[in-house]
Amino acid sequence: MTRYLAELQMYVAPDPIHQANEHWLACILEHLGETRRDAEGLSLADLWLSPHLLLTQTCGYPLMTALRGKVRVLGRPRYELPDSSGGNHCSLILGRIEDTRQTLPEFRDSRGVINGLDSNSGMNLLRQRLAPLQRDGRFFAQVGISGSHRESLRWLREDLADLAAIDSVTFAYLASHAAEEVAGLHVITRSAFSPTLPYITSSTLSDQQAEALLQAMNQALRELPDVAEILGLPEVLPASESDYQVVLDYQREASALGYGVLR
Repeated sequence: MTRYLAELQMYVAPDPIHQANEHWLACILEHLGETRRDAEGLSLADLWLSPHLLLTQTCGYPLMTALRGKVRVLGRPRYELPDSSGGNHCSLILGRIEDTRQTLPEFRDSRGVINGLDSNSGMNLLRQRLAPLQRDGRFFAQVGISGSHRESLRWLREDLADLAAIDSVTFAYLASHAAEEVAGLHVITRSAFSPTLPYITSSTLSDQQAEALLQAMNQALRELPDVAEILGLPEVLPASESDYQVVLDYQREASALGYGVLR
């Protein structure tokens, strides 16, 4: 029996989501007859690239940049949530309800916030949406980096920023289980659709092992209907790196319009 790393750290809040993911992981490992290695102290980058990795989730943008060719894509979640379905999701571009600006062009020269420079939903999809509206390579007066979608939401609520792009899955989870975190905010517009965050494993896993893992993930979801309902996740779809080419296409679209850097 091998001890593997199995962590789902991209959607860890609110607590019912974290607990559902933990229950799902335990069932997957039970089906495979494997045990779990302690991941304490590992950064996301260390987890993603560990030779001991069995299962985790990453973002489509780092998958196609920092991780390209270094990990194996297992599948992508078919969430059935508001603004997330069929293996795709989008970003909700949010402002405060009290703000009199109601359309995206009105937010030119406002204060933007992103969760990170390597985020597809927080940065890349927002950049693609703003690219036609920029002037001389700039849309915002200033852009802050919050470190997470939840922090970006706090910046909006506390009037530290005016506009943010929030992953639609994150927003749906918070709206259902921690409504106070999205209170006072509303959708200005939505981004283009993008494949949902991929599940990955170590590149050392064989085709047979990867197929068994994907089957165990879906079997566990069928056996845990409460978990599937909480996560809004009835199925994990097969996927490959090529499914995420659109992430780089959005990057190139923005660059072609003179907006290679979100600012």
